Amino acid sequence: MAREVRAVVYLDRDGTINHDPGYLSTPDKVVLLDGAAAAIKALNDAGIKAIVISNQSAIGRGYFTERELFAVNARASEIIKDQGGALDGIYYCPHRPDEGCRCRKPETGLIEQAAREHDLAGLPAYFIGDKVSDMGAARGAGAKAIMVLTGYGKDELAKLELQPDYVAQNLVDGVDWILNDLEEDKSAKNS
Repeated sequence: MAREVRAVVYLDRDGTINHDPGYLSTPDKVVLLDGAAAAIKALNDAGIKAIVISNQSAIGRGYFTERELFAVNARASEIIKDQGGALDGIYYCPHRPDEGCRCRKPETGLIEQAAREHDLAGLPAYFIGDKVSDMGAARGAGAKAIMVLTGYGKDELAKLELQPDYVAQNLVDGVDWILNDLEEDKSAKNS
């Protein structure tokens, strides 16, 4: 029997789940951040969807192809799976920032697509990322925003106009906060 879905966590990829070497284009350079796979497994175990939402303008810039991106995403997914976790979906924007698309964060097009395709309407939603654009996407989608200090997080935090709901040291800390937040909501509803 399928487990009930309690919530959804949208995750930035580079700098949040894996080290960000800049325009990651080859699977052999995929290195997960410490604890990232375990954090994703914790979401899985708690009945929370884990969906990647990623800007990949390197495709639009011609730095690498979608095929190369698929190989990188497959490798990241494989490493996560080897450690007991799983991503429920990976969505990406291939456009350059100047193209004005609706799928590039901080726009919410990819989140809306994922929510439709995974039937997530009405569920508590969170977004974990290391950039201002991630926090903007969270706010635009009505999700709680968690800024991680990995990747570009420390520098980007100072650029935020609105503070996130939580500032996490890393993905593990962010997922722990989400699990506690969901339990607090559950307790408040039951009292």
